[in-house]
Amino acid sequence: MQHNLFESLEKNYHEMVEIRRYLHQHPEVSFKEYKTAEYIANYYKNLGIELQTNVGGNGIVAKIHGGRPGKTVALRADFDALPIQDEKDVPYKSTVPGVMHACGHDGHTATLLVLAKSLNEVKDELEGSIVLIHQHAEEYAPGGAIAMIEAGCLDGVDVIFGTHLWATGPTGAILYREGPIMAAADRFEITVKGSGGHGAHPHTTKDAIVIASQIVMNLQQIVSRRVDPIHSAVVSVGSFVSENPFNVIADSAKLGGTVRTFDEEVRAQIEAEIERIVKGTCLQTDSSYSYKYHRGYPAVVNHKDETELLKEVANNLPDVKAVVECPPQMGGEDFAYYLQHVKGTFFFTGASPVNPENVYPHHHPKFDIDENAMLIAAKTLGSATLTYLQASTKSEEKVTS
Repeated sequence: MQHNLFESLEKNYHEMVEIRRYLHQHPEVSFKEYKTAEYIANYYKNLGIELQTNVGGNGIVAKIHGGRPGKTVALRADFDALPIQDEKDVPYKSTVPGVMHACGHDGHTATLLVLAKSLNEVKDELEGSIVLIHQHAEEYAPGGAIAMIEAGCLDGVDVIFGTHLWATGPTGAILYREGPIMAAADRFEITVKGSGGHGAHPHTTKDAIVIASQIVMNLQQIVSRRVDPIHSAVVSVGSFVSENPFNVIADSAKLGGTVRTFDEEVRAQIEAEIERIVKGTCLQTDSSYSYKYHRGYPAVVNHKDETELLKEVANNLPDVKAVVECPPQMGGEDFAYYLQHVKGTFFFTGASPVNPENVYPHHHPKFDIDENAMLIAAKTLGSATLTYLQASTKSEEKVTS
């Protein structure tokens, strides 16, 4: 069956590329992916595959039922774009000003659609069912995963697999990791309220810029001196805003930043430590403050058995040239929520463009992928699905015999 699946995928590879390029030319940002969702739904309607639309918002869920009973595997792809201007000089450049697929979600969608088409061709041989989750709004918290799970996309699902096309990883590589693979991604907002005045008379003021600057420097001590060095963490201040004329001492200043962690206790510790530092600094300077901490996606934590299965499958695929245990990534992903509900694993599929000059990081205006990686991703996901379903069926037969 795997041989037939792979033949079908190879036969339909050009369609995969066409879909990806169409989506790349017509991107839509998080929570506004109406035409993209319609495109995905129409694809499944044309295949005659069972379909649910508007799942938790713009989400799409399709189901393929095998010819024989068995477990249920879910596969997930996201389909939102980013508010970034596409600066690539390619025929499939985004036609929407200020919006582009700068993270590979167009490739994820094309991969899963054609994989679904190929799986549907061999469904009579399947031992179980496959749920195809097309998720909206991965890029913007609270994300689409929570709403789709609440709407029932994981009902009856036994295991879930997902991949991210990784433009900075070599094509032909599968990068996996048991346990935490991507970080919890939180953000914070701090407003310092001082007392402004004339730049020539600083002694009559409480300079919000100086106070906020002290806070920025003091925050650097959290990771270096408060968090156990065994645990990884990031505290970054990304914005510092105080709009005043050159000769005016600021009345207020605003800071914004992000926190990345893998451990829930460390996450809670940093949330408290930030306020402790802000409070202490403002107390010292006789100023006031407001502090808001927004919890984003939790860490993506892969399950052991499913990660081992993925590793074994990848090692047996001729298209895969390297299977590498990767270090944890500080980026966030709301695939984390699926793994909190069912077992599974999330991995990276190397998709670095052939020309080194065209390799740009995710979320860059010139981001692109090697489209050959989509076929590798489809074969890896498809093989993991078939392997899991067949192994589950054999296990159940042993129990009942």
